[in-house]
Amino acid sequence: MDAVSEAGSAAVSEALLGLLGEHGRGVLATLKKSGRPQLSVVAYAYDPAERLIRISVTDDRAKTRNLRRDPRASFQVARGTYEYVVAEGDAELTPVATSPDDAVCDELVKVYRAISGEHPDWAEFRAAMVADRRLVVRIRVTHAYGIAPGSGS
Repeated sequence: MDAVSEAGSAAVSEALLGLLGEHGRGVLATLKKSGRPQLSVVAYAYDPAERLIRISVTDDRAKTRNLRRDPRASFQVARGTYEYVVAEGDAELTPVATSPDDAVCDELVKVYRAISGEHPDWAEFRAAMVADRRLVVRIRVTHAYGIAPGSGS
């Protein structure tokens, strides 16, 4: 099993983190009040230069409440059965989008573009983000583990 920390930069570590850039769906694990994990399949965008995962969420979801109470998060992406990465870090939550032209809507546009490309009507998209009470969860990867592509582990 290969692992990478913030200071790690070995080629296999980049291969491990590279799995994050190959997908648009992953599993976000947050902690319930009881301490048990709450898992959610989510769409996400990953910026390898910043080692940053961005997820669009609504304000009223369990994962959002969990992260406000305890920012520790784990995020898992797999390719097949034997290649996977679990990225860990503390989540930062933006404010809720309150206006179609606010900075949160701007970031939600960036997240959408990274996941799906261009939207047919950005004004409609921005209005929906406000109506849905959406925000962005940012997880800066500080630790990761898993089995890297081609590692033979």
